[in-house]
Amino acid sequence: MHPSLEYALLGVIAAGVTFLLTPLARWLALRIGAVAYPRDRDVHAFAMPRMGGTAIFLGVGVALLVARQMPTLRSTFTHGSETTGVLIAGALICLLGVVDDRYELDSLTKLAGQVTCAGVMVIFGGVQLLQVYVPFGNVGTVSLGRDLGVPVTLFLTVLTINAINFIDGLDGLAAGVTAIGAAAFFVHSYHLASVGNTDVAAAPTVLSALLAGACLGFLPHNFAPARIFMGDSGSMLVGLMLAAAAVTASSGIDPQATGGLTGSLPLALPLLIPAAVLALPLMDLVLAVFRRVRRRQSPFSPDKEHLHHRLLEIGHTHRRAVLLLYFWSALLAFGGVAFSITRSPISVLAILGGLAVLGVIASVVPRLRGARL
Repeated sequence: MHPSLEYALLGVIAAGVTFLLTPLARWLALRIGAVAYPRDRDVHAFAMPRMGGTAIFLGVGVALLVARQMPTLRSTFTHGSETTGVLIAGALICLLGVVDDRYELDSLTKLAGQVTCAGVMVIFGGVQLLQVYVPFGNVGTVSLGRDLGVPVTLFLTVLTINAINFIDGLDGLAAGVTAIGAAAFFVHSYHLASVGNTDVAAAPTVLSALLAGACLGFLPHNFAPARIFMGDSGSMLVGLMLAAAAVTASSGIDPQATGGLTGSLPLALPLLIPAAVLALPLMDLVLAVFRRVRRRQSPFSPDKEHLHHRLLEIGHTHRRAVLLLYFWSALLAFGGVAFSITRSPISVLAILGGLAVLGVIASVVPRLRGARL
């Protein structure tokens, strides 16, 4: 079987298992009281069961068991511990999320749990950012070593977990944005394998295929009007897996082996692509922390000024706001990937620029209509 067919089967299995198990997760959430009741900052008007992350985790887990039996993908487990480490850390952080979905842990307790789960993935799973290419001056590739690579990876993982958690405010938003990001990572990683820079069964390619499939399987239950939320059991799990895909994609190849552009840009692509894929959730996180600190509030204090809240205030409907954020996520994520595989950067910039103009117009149309009236 061709590796591309193995990956397609892997994604379908993750999607199918997640889709079939989500109603069971909904029933269990209602049974134990893991329910989100409407608050001032929320946009849903009725109590909604959480714990959708349990179905996502089981979809990922079952697909991984199948991957172990596939002719090509089984080498992912024999040549490294990253995938197994992510699965174990994912189980722990999903369990932490279930407790939070039921009892609503305080922010410091949840942060400590996130660091612990990320530590399991980084230290025991070996998911570590050990080298970074610096495109400025004549620095080149910088070796971080374990002493610096471990804390840097921990920081990036916790940052990504909370970035996804912060954008989980509209039906289908976090699941859709994560699916887009995972799909972009998959395309980038698979392309690197196709040109001989990495193994076709590399950890970031497997993790991305699993995550994209599981999120797509969850979306039919979660897109507006949602019947279940992924909750912290889901948002923290997919954030951890996205971070793992980003780190393994960044450190799994020699930066100077990437090609496609002239000059120093291609050497920085392994670092720039994860930044492009995660740009939207990270931007929302940074803006939220900045405005809260400026008001002398806790960075974890809730408000109604996230990007999705602002789109609703402009006048977009719930679904249109989500679709617009999908558009911007895809533009940034796949725009970054396009630079890694094209030999015509000017054409890519022209296309991205045209799409960005259309996106800006679509985003501000309700405000323009209001001003006209």
